[in-house]
Amino acid sequence: MSRIISGDAGSIRLHSVAKATRPTGDRVKESVFSALEARGLIEDSAVLDLFAGTGALGLESLSRGATSVILVEKDPEAHEICQKNSVQVLKAVQKIRPGAAVSNKNLDAFRYLKSATQVFDLVFLDPPYEFANSDLLNILTSLRDLMSPGATVVIERSDRTEDLGQPDWLEVISNKKFGSTQVRMYQKI
Repeated sequence: MSRIISGDAGSIRLHSVAKATRPTGDRVKESVFSALEARGLIEDSAVLDLFAGTGALGLESLSRGATSVILVEKDPEAHEICQKNSVQVLKAVQKIRPGAAVSNKNLDAFRYLKSATQVFDLVFLDPPYEFANSDLLNILTSLRDLMSPGATVVIERSDRTEDLGQPDWLEVISNKKFGSTQVRMYQKI
């Protein structure tokens, strides 16, 4: 069972959906968030979690000081779980930071990005491992104008997935492997 590791909602257990999602393991999550916090990339940030699954990455950000989080998940069951997890995490966070906010969208990532107008400081992309690199590159292209200067993108993929390639407007700031999981962090330049 996944949980919020640290912050205002630390140790809250998250609901999950059998077979509908592939949750990020606690070890991977802790490493990613330690790196983000060391760079000062979470506090007061606007966060987008595409392919949110249970919402664990976006909600961990909220717990650790993000101002707002949007969770986008197309699977109806997983979206429902995102909503449940959002309620319990937001309740804990708002006791300390009343202005914190979470929004849940039951949409495909492409559909969400077509109408999105908010600018984000931190974006999580953790698509299904079989998600095509060409589609992921299209999503990155759609995100470009929705990211603040210096914004960070965290992409989680299988280590067996072919290399994504790198848009010329992103710079790799971290590239780590955890078992069969590959996590790359990019900064908008």
